[in-house]
Amino acid sequence: MMAESPQPPALISSVTVYSLAACAAQLLLGYCLARRLGSKCSATDRWVLVWLFYDAIVHFTLEGPFVYFSLTGTVASSDNILASLWKEYGKADTRWLHSDPTIVSLEILTVVLDGLLALLLIYAIIKDKYYRHFIQITLCVCELYGGWMTFCPDLLIGSPSLNTSNWLYLWVYLVFFNGIWVLIPGLLLWQSWLELKGMHSNKRGAGKKSR
Repeated sequence: MMAESPQPPALISSVTVYSLAACAAQLLLGYCLARRLGSKCSATDRWVLVWLFYDAIVHFTLEGPFVYFSLTGTVASSDNILASLWKEYGKADTRWLHSDPTIVSLEILTVVLDGLLALLLIYAIIKDKYYRHFIQITLCVCELYGGWMTFCPDLLIGSPSLNTSNWLYLWVYLVFFNGIWVLIPGLLLWQSWLELKGMHSNKRGAGKKSR
């Protein structure tokens, strides 16, 4: 009799569930912080704060450890519980497993610059600071640049690192979890555009009335 071929590993494992649950918990924490600290803000700005708190939490508690794992070894060789989350994502993009120089360079910038900008923008929104939209535009451009540089170099050489063989890796890990860092910064840039346009119109209107 022919030996039975080994069954392929299950697509959704306990690590998959743990990883997605961890992301949901980060979002819930961001929501709670926004509700508590942004109680005096407008409804729109409270939702912006939900995103910014979530953004900062991800940068510091998820991408920060990734940078540490990558600078002291690799995600693939680490047995840390947070490394298991990155190993799960690494099934969709193997560059995150083996300390790819481009990815690590971007993540260092993301953790340090984007994380701090997110915290500064949170403060600017809550305290209604004049520099709010300058910081918001800067942060959004940084996030969009990070997304572009994460995927463009790999796409130009035929995407050898990406695994798009099933719906989980393609639509959840690659499209959804990266797409929200394109969609929401894009919407916030549009918000800043409208706010700056409104301020300019008001200034011009006040100037005409004073003549």
